[in-house]
Amino acid sequence: MESGARSEAKPDEEGPAPAGSSSGSKVYHERQRMQFCLLHALNNLMQEKESFTRAELDGIAENLVLTDPNKERWTPLSLIWKPHHNALTGNYDVNVLIAAVESRKKKVVWHDHRKGASSIDLDAEALVGLMVNVPVRRLRGLWTGRHWVAIRSIDGIWFNLDSDLPSAKQFQCKEKLIAFLDSVLSQGGELMIVLQDE
Repeated sequence: MESGARSEAKPDEEGPAPAGSSSGSKVYHERQRMQFCLLHALNNLMQEKESFTRAELDGIAENLVLTDPNKERWTPLSLIWKPHHNALTGNYDVNVLIAAVESRKKKVVWHDHRKGASSIDLDAEALVGLMVNVPVRRLRGLWTGRHWVAIRSIDGIWFNLDSDLPSAKQFQCKEKLIAFLDSVLSQGGELMIVLQDE
């Protein structure tokens, strides 16, 4: 599903709940299509349809190849499996994420997983949201890869905006969010903090 949806949510005591917020605000949530999880995660983070487009991310990936001093030699497979993305399915890497976020006057800070999620200042004024990269298994474990997920506070309520979910999920409280993030980190996930650039 390429287009996103805005919906409302109710809190759930077990943790995440459907999209929206108790204050009645709308939450934008794009669903997964092919391997464009970074595209969907960025749009979910920015809370805007087509804040980023496939053409823009492809352009960023191509520019990264041109400016890379260690670029690899061209092979016939380079037409599809490029250094920073797959030309057919998407599957963009962290370099594309960083360049895309910086193009919107924001910056990415890698979180040191040894410190745990409780060390993140979730109330920081400059905090835009979190980008999580998690290991995934698909096709009954025959295919393994990584998946991008955006997590953001909207009107003071934190949401898991995973494009694999049918709708955004609301965290009941910050403690549930921290427990979720610690679980992701303990399973090999990477956590990036997105901040307004000063």
